[in-house]
Amino acid sequence: MRVSRALERDRSRPLVLSIGVFDGVHRGHREIISALHQLRRPGELIGALTFVNHPASYLRPGTEPPLITTVEERVTLLAELGLDEVYLIPFDGRLATLTAEAFLQSILIESLGVRAIAIGENFRFGSQRRGDALLARTVLEAAGRSVVAVPSLITGGERVSSTRVRAALAQGEMTEADGLLGSPYTLRGTVVLGDGRGHDLGFPTANLKWPAQKLVPMDGVYTVVGRHDGRDYHGLASIGNKPTFGAGEKAIEAWLCDFPRTIYGEELALREFRFVRAQQAFASADELRAQMQRDATHIAFPSFVSA
Repeated sequence: MRVSRALERDRSRPLVLSIGVFDGVHRGHREIISALHQLRRPGELIGALTFVNHPASYLRPGTEPPLITTVEERVTLLAELGLDEVYLIPFDGRLATLTAEAFLQSILIESLGVRAIAIGENFRFGSQRRGDALLARTVLEAAGRSVVAVPSLITGGERVSSTRVRAALAQGEMTEADGLLGSPYTLRGTVVLGDGRGHDLGFPTANLKWPAQKLVPMDGVYTVVGRHDGRDYHGLASIGNKPTFGAGEKAIEAWLCDFPRTIYGEELALREFRFVRAQQAFASADELRAQMQRDATHIAFPSFVSA
């Protein structure tokens, strides 16, 4: 898949395009990508126009939501869905002040030369979000282009949305979050030096430095699957401020079964989070150790033997 940071392209092959933030690349987004594949004709390219930053970071600085997926994760997920092209651009003053009609004419028709677009039925665009699917159809079909407005995906009586995924993550409802996403929520980070308490407790942990803009699940202890160097390891992850040891800064620590290596500076990815219990302060390290042994019995890993 080709990633372009400019709104220009080789026009030798027609393009079928979708537009949006695509945070999480959830099941609703996947319905739109599926529509692109159905619209595609032999020899055509399919792609997405998305943004480096969330539009709210420009329109209402400080109100933008934390991201379910980083930009890199989002691009990777879009590539896995079979896109040929991604246009990754900043949402800035130029876009914010562009009228909906100008967006359709100057960007979609003149710059990218789309043959067709697939958008969500609730998609809004242009200055003050005045553009909608009806306007897109009116302008683009008059120019000989096609427009498909994909109905919202409804599960459990509610529309699948990035907002709904964020709410599930904030409540530690990880099975729901994974179901809405269509693939496991994943938290990637670099392993950094910690305070060494996990080793003293008999549960040596990898301490994760994660991207600042990334949304992490509600504080608590979870069973997880960790992936490092192409292999999966079952284990536990603790998200919180270590209340037993003085409630410091928020930390993410992972203990993985049968993983004796030290991997400072290397990437570790955690997925399949399943909530075990809330964070709590213990009276002593011995009480915490006993609780961690009980936590470990929740791990669905055949080779694990409880201490």
